[in-house]
Amino acid sequence: MFEKCVISSTTFPEIHCCGRVAVLQRKHNSECGVQTVDDSEVFMLREVLDLVCKEYTMWTRILSGGRGFGFGFRVPRECVRGVGLGISGRQERHASSSEASMRKTALFDFHRDQGGKMVEFAGWSMPVQYKDSHIHSHMHTRQHCSIFDVSHMLQSKVHGRDRVKFIESMIVGDIAELKDNQGTLTLFTNDKGGINDDLIVTKTDQGYLYVVSNAGCADKDSANMKARLAKFKAAGHDVELEFLEECLIAVQGPSMAKVFQPGLTDDLSKLTFMTSTLATVFGIQGCRVTRCGYTGEDGVEISVPKSGVVALTERLLANSEVKLAGLGARDSLRLEAGLCLYGNDIDETTTPVEATLVWTIGKRRRQAKDFPGAEIIVPQIKAKTTRKRVGLVSTGPPVRQHTPILSPEGKVIGEVTSGCPSPCLKQNIAMGYVDVAYAKNGTPIQVEVRKKAVKAVVTKMPFVPTNYYSGH
Repeated sequence: MFEKCVISSTTFPEIHCCGRVAVLQRKHNSECGVQTVDDSEVFMLREVLDLVCKEYTMWTRILSGGRGFGFGFRVPRECVRGVGLGISGRQERHASSSEASMRKTALFDFHRDQGGKMVEFAGWSMPVQYKDSHIHSHMHTRQHCSIFDVSHMLQSKVHGRDRVKFIESMIVGDIAELKDNQGTLTLFTNDKGGINDDLIVTKTDQGYLYVVSNAGCADKDSANMKARLAKFKAAGHDVELEFLEECLIAVQGPSMAKVFQPGLTDDLSKLTFMTSTLATVFGIQGCRVTRCGYTGEDGVEISVPKSGVVALTERLLANSEVKLAGLGARDSLRLEAGLCLYGNDIDETTTPVEATLVWTIGKRRRQAKDFPGAEIIVPQIKAKTTRKRVGLVSTGPPVRQHTPILSPEGKVIGEVTSGCPSPCLKQNIAMGYVDVAYAKNGTPIQVEVRKKAVKAVVTKMPFVPTNYYSGH
């Protein structure tokens, strides 16, 4: 058992100014524990530990009264001072760094006023959580309805007669076959068959394509699109590219329709999953509403003019069903839904076939082999690959990114790409890549935590059933 260690200038002086982080030490043992008082500190603390400690173990426990999870880490005793210095330095850098160095959404001041804890994400200052814990926000989204600010994502429009040909030259999806105002998840791929980003493309009835891609890939995506645009225009094609300044908020959860319909000019029941419309929302004109999201729940994403985003958010929050939620809840929600996070679960070295995203590749596109990397990707569809993305449920401490995955005999067969305790299942869930021989659901495997093998099993995703709206 761990015992609390007094944090003072005479014990661990470097940790004295660490804020809401507690240090515990085990008697007659070379380990110390570092536990967060505020679970939003988990993200910052893991970054510090990755730099300071060669090895550490994450653990979790269910808090009394079912109030959620407590998080902590076991670290070598000799690392504790380094951890303290790292945390202090990180906090000092955040406090002293110019806020101008981070981009801000139009809701930045609103987030601060609502108690949002702001962190850096993809160069933006974004809320990781609010006054409620991230676990509470997670469960509120599953049971009621939450608002997420996703204005940091890259929004663009593609205009012109050759707009479909232009976008299809960079992605695997069949955009030509989409109906008006229908969208699809697709992938930017590279010549080596890897995934440059995942994105949603909507074929609107307004004469343009509406494109939303990841904030972390914004510079790469915009450069790629601009370079391709120059080639198309040089070849005489009719195409134009417009990057948008609108805000983007996501309203997610089973009570979304009840909350949202009173303020919508359109009949929301006619807007099914992955379809979109231009509408007036709570009196704000020029909003694009798309029925989609990143939580596994029924939801909409609303592209709204900056001038109206605060008023819209306030109007939605006036309903007692609705609360604000941050990046922490968004990450655990998407993992329960089995959705990939770019940079963790897919990247430029991962093919769509390895990532079990073959369904994003249109049949016509497979036959034509006219997208980047097709000569590598298409043969993999029939010949299979040596590795595959799978879901995992494990016992013991939660696993994290880069945790080795082992066969029952102890052979390394893969690696975890995302992992967390599931607030809904009260189990440790993860996804990662394994040798295809071990990819069948129900296969017993192991994960290596602190050089110890822990039992796990390959599990079908999503871990929690999705609730996308397909109509009455």
